[in-house]
Amino acid sequence: MADEIIIRRCSEADIESVLELWRVADATASVTDTSQDLRAVVDSELSSILIAESGGRIVGSIIGAFNGWRGNIYRLAVHPDQRRRGIARRLLSEVEEWLRGQGAKRVGAVVEKDHPWATGFWDSTEFQLEPLDLRYVRDL
Repeated sequence: MADEIIIRRCSEADIESVLELWRVADATASVTDTSQDLRAVVDSELSSILIAESGGRIVGSIIGAFNGWRGNIYRLAVHPDQRRRGIARRLLSEVEEWLRGQGAKRVGAVVEKDHPWATGFWDSTEFQLEPLDLRYVRDL
């Protein structure tokens, strides 16, 4: 029988496991993929990292952030051997609930366009691809 999936808030003790999940899940590396940066998210009242745990190991993550105007979703990742079990949908549902509780009325998600497993998931949700926006970024 498959292990139960538990969704919970990330703690500081989980940070290294989350960073490892991102590596294994083939998330594109970013300058913010550090213990220090994740600790800031964990400690912030304006953001939340939710994790999915199965059999004592972290198998999924999602970051929700509210800037006072809109909600944003980052780093939805599921371990490759745990995909297609509904983990991403559960994480998305939980982070949407958290964002709603923060006052968000609109939510956007940053999705890597060259990852078909990611775009395939988002295409299957109620989110719509925004045809008008581009995202510009710069590392500081």
